[in-house]
Amino acid sequence: MNKIIFHIDVNNAFLSWSAVYRLKQGEKIDIRTIPSAIGGDEASRRGVILAKSNPAKKFGVVTGESIFSAKKKCPNLKLYPSEFNVYRYYSGEVIKIFKEYTDFIEKYSIDESFLDVTAIAGKNPYELAYEIKERIKKELGFTVNVGISTNKLLAKMASEFEKPDKIHTLYPEEIKKKLWPLPVEELFMVGKKAKSRLNDMYIFTIGDLAGYDVSLLKQKFKSYGEMIWKYANGIGSDDVIYTEEEAKLISSELTLPSDVQSRDEAHKILLEISKKICRRLRDMKRYSSTISVHIKTSDFINYSHQRKLKAATNSTKIVYDIACQLFDNKWQYEPVRLLGISLSGLCEEIIEQTSLFDDIKDNNLKNQKIDSVMDKLQDKYGEDIINRFNSLNK
Repeated sequence: MNKIIFHIDVNNAFLSWSAVYRLKQGEKIDIRTIPSAIGGDEASRRGVILAKSNPAKKFGVVTGESIFSAKKKCPNLKLYPSEFNVYRYYSGEVIKIFKEYTDFIEKYSIDESFLDVTAIAGKNPYELAYEIKERIKKELGFTVNVGISTNKLLAKMASEFEKPDKIHTLYPEEIKKKLWPLPVEELFMVGKKAKSRLNDMYIFTIGDLAGYDVSLLKQKFKSYGEMIWKYANGIGSDDVIYTEEEAKLISSELTLPSDVQSRDEAHKILLEISKKICRRLRDMKRYSSTISVHIKTSDFINYSHQRKLKAATNSTKIVYDIACQLFDNKWQYEPVRLLGISLSGLCEEIIEQTSLFDDIKDNNLKNQKIDSVMDKLQDKYGEDIINRFNSLNK
């Protein structure tokens, strides 16, 4: 018996969640209806775009570009600070609704989840998807897309079809009709660089890729070639990975709309990721003893570098400083398409290896106090009320 898997993705999550929250606080304008974006500092035009409204998208504003660039495209763009406490809250509220239907939930990211609904979907999974989608819209005030299939890959591809507020199926028997005619760059894990190389091989559609000689793809792209060939043929896992155990690792990453080719730009991205992931760690009341930086190049080559700490930390400054060092040590000056940070070795208190590192512990505690004050101020007045990293904004 085939499984029934849902992939549920919040439409334009950060901006939608900020919009809903602000409307509940009495704001008159729904920021989803005007040219608006989340992220950065409007006064200095520093930072990057984390999310943008559909009206802003029409001006060419894209996620990951600089505030300066976005403002040149759309001078009337309204900028709003990121509010990760709000995002965490609404992400949790979505999961609460999911748990009323199934325990088989894999949280793929803060705004995406896979659900194994095989046991409850009945003969018409579409009806169940519609019920969940409408409940989220009615009870929480924002929309989602739902993709339905027999494995996670096809469910995710289905959810990427027409947006927003839609339900799509992509069963194995529908691949030829729905998936294969699409441009090859719309396949999961195929970016601009890979698209160009595939087009040079006269592979223009996902169907072209699916029918190509996999051995030739492996010669050209190595393991990546076999992977995308499998994806083009709808081959993927149907295992929804769920656990009730406490998290042993947390991570955050950002896929960039255009290649990052300078150290300064990469450091700016790492700062945004560090702020996000360390705040999440502090909310969990946990510390990390190992920091890893993940890099994906424009050629889809992945590599990472990690460091074991002398004393566990949840300090944004310490994580950011080490992440930059790890990046600088590993980066080979290739164009970068994705950057990520993961924190592992999670524990409930700062544990130093020996008394020789009292200075490390003292520095940790000092940064912890600063972070605590900043968290409280940002929760009350917004993310941009205080910024300890002004020295970076030269």
